Amino acid sequence: MQLILASTSPRRSEIMALLGLPFEIIAPEFDERVSTHSPIQEEVLAFAVGKATSVARTSPGSIVIGSDTMIFLGGEKIGKPADEVDAGRILRLLSGKRHAIYTSVAIVDRSGGPGLRATETVDVAMRSLTMEEIERYLESGESMDKAGAYSIQGEGRKLIQAIEGDYLAAVGLPLRPIANYLKDRGVKIERDIDKLYLDRAFLNWRSFD
Repeated sequence: MQLILASTSPRRSEIMALLGLPFEIIAPEFDERVSTHSPIQEEVLAFAVGKATSVARTSPGSIVIGSDTMIFLGGEKIGKPADEVDAGRILRLLSGKRHAIYTSVAIVDRSGGPGLRATETVDVAMRSLTMEEIERYLESGESMDKAGAYSIQGEGRKLIQAIEGDYLAAVGLPLRPIANYLKDRGVKIERDIDKLYLDRAFLNWRSFD
């Protein structure tokens, strides 16, 4: 079975690589348009399904994985910033508050399996940031193309006080449901995923003790 990640995100590719399985990367042709009326749980999952489906259409016999991440605060769904000005607005909004990261994973299985739909929610507390800290972070360039305008696995770690939940989901791809699905489909995974979660040997995971 060919395994495909429907994403061009380097962070999602890094997480997929933790399985120790060969996989292909194909950019999904899917337009993410955040609505004002759909519940975030439904929308983030619909985006993950849309990405996986767009690649699966032209990939017979494959298992295609799509994922999407959104942030929720005070009734507002927050995706990727439109530009640096928008990124600054988002960081000011999140500063000193707790927000939720919703990350969905969808598997479209064109090799005969049932597929998968799953969503993880991670609670994140951001420090109160000064304007200078926000400006310095914006200058790093990490804000762009990141839901919430920060990268929890990069320099954005310095902005975060604490997280509760699946760190890999916060980064962009919950690994456990993917590993469990593939095992159920008879795919042999050499890596011990439970040990990975216990050791937390991925980027700055251990710093969230």
